[in-house]
Amino acid sequence: MLAIARRRPYLEPMSWFPKPSSPRAALRDLFAVIRHSEREQRIGAALAFLVTLIIVIEFIVDAKIGMAPPPQIVEVQLYPSNRTDAQIIADQKKDMAERAAFEKEKQRQFQKLENQLGM
Repeated sequence: MLAIARRRPYLEPMSWFPKPSSPRAALRDLFAVIRHSEREQRIGAALAFLVTLIIVIEFIVDAKIGMAPPPQIVEVQLYPSNRTDAQIIADQKKDMAERAAFEKEKQRQFQKLENQLGM
């Protein structure tokens, strides 16, 4: 097997950043800054942290509300597998007549509403 040549970092100009330190060292630095700051700065930092925390919590809570659709009941009409073409056509005509009657009734209701509103 051939060895793959090591690739150069694609962020070469940014290599002057220090290497990541440990979380323990970062916390020590944070506590040192807090220790040597004034009361107003601590209050401002606490408020900034609190506002950020509230915004993050809002996003988390909002993402969980209203996401799952409610369960739907689907009614299925079972037909025998040995139906003839004539039975299928008769059922289709009956369904089309029901749909046409429904649409006609809906149109009648809209016309009634139109007359009531004076349009």
